[in-house]
Amino acid sequence: MKRADRLSTIKPFRVMEIMERAAQLEASGRSVIHMEVGEPDFAVCKEISSAGADAINRGDTKYTSATGLPELRRTISDYYLGFGIEVNPDQIVVTSGGSGGLLLLAAALLNPSERVLVTDPGYPCNEVFAETVGAHVKRIPVYAESHFQPHWQDLESRWDDSVRGALLASPSNPTGTMIRRRELQTIVDEACDRGFLIVDEIYQGLVGDQPEYRSVLSLSSAPIVLQSFSKYFGMTGWRLGWIVIPEDLIDGVRKLAQNLFISPSTIAQRAAMAAFTVDAMAEHERRRKIFRERASHLQRGLERLGLAVPATPDGAFYLYVDVSASGMTASRLSRRLLDEYLVATTPGLDFGEVNAERYLRFACTVDVEVMDQVLERIAHALAQG
Repeated sequence: MKRADRLSTIKPFRVMEIMERAAQLEASGRSVIHMEVGEPDFAVCKEISSAGADAINRGDTKYTSATGLPELRRTISDYYLGFGIEVNPDQIVVTSGGSGGLLLLAAALLNPSERVLVTDPGYPCNEVFAETVGAHVKRIPVYAESHFQPHWQDLESRWDDSVRGALLASPSNPTGTMIRRRELQTIVDEACDRGFLIVDEIYQGLVGDQPEYRSVLSLSSAPIVLQSFSKYFGMTGWRLGWIVIPEDLIDGVRKLAQNLFISPSTIAQRAAMAAFTVDAMAEHERRRKIFRERASHLQRGLERLGLAVPATPDGAFYLYVDVSASGMTASRLSRRLLDEYLVATTPGLDFGEVNAERYLRFACTVDVEVMDQVLERIAHALAQG
């Protein structure tokens, strides 16, 4: 069978392959500690699951508007208002996960052969969404010295006639770092004057107690925001997210959503309404603090073993760890940790090419007692040489 050419250019999502290898080990009776996948380990909070079950029980399972339930879009608008940010509910499009939002934006903004600027390291699937519509990414190398985030000069030097816009993340995956407020303001002012700027805020809620900002929308209404219910709200398998778009994109994105997705999951949308209730938000905040405590605990333990975390994360639940002192490449150490010590991690090659073999990403999605076991196993792996 003749296949589309894009299938030969799409790179594997390595973290999923690592999960499959871990599953094979578990099928053979071995117990793996999972620190490879960006999925909160907590069950979805009871308010959300109860609301989803109630929707099923009352038969509220029909199609909704392609852009989402009006009441959910109003609730998300109120969520932003809690940060002092006014967002018109009409500019909020509920999507089938953050991935659905990325596909809609790629289709709405990019023509074949055009380019979008992304960071390296960065979320690996961004390239695939661009390639799906015949466009391409142009990578911006970022380093620990710049907190793994770009300056405007980095974008400007690569912004040629083929570039339509930029896709940045704050907090980022895999590093958990945020673009500093002053730098982000410059990027917003300059990038939005030249094309589009998408800011991935999927980890927006999982930040420190006093972040410099809660959304790029506090700086300007011009950027596009990508959001998800997966991380802060813990609704990974419910596959629900949202985007905030300019008014002149609403009609076009609505048409795309009607054709590509019909509508987001009605059950997930009804459940998500409960994610913003007082009790649910209190639980999200409790979990946020636990993730911060875990990250600090793991960072201290890794540094005692001689493994550096060159940029302390501002948010998310990851550590991007420099393992060069081990004398092994990140890929080799990752394989050893999984095959011999039953600890699953993600090597830097999953996130790009810049210094990729120096770094492992750890997801802080196990409790501190399990982390202590992980640290003990890493110590043995390092001692083995």
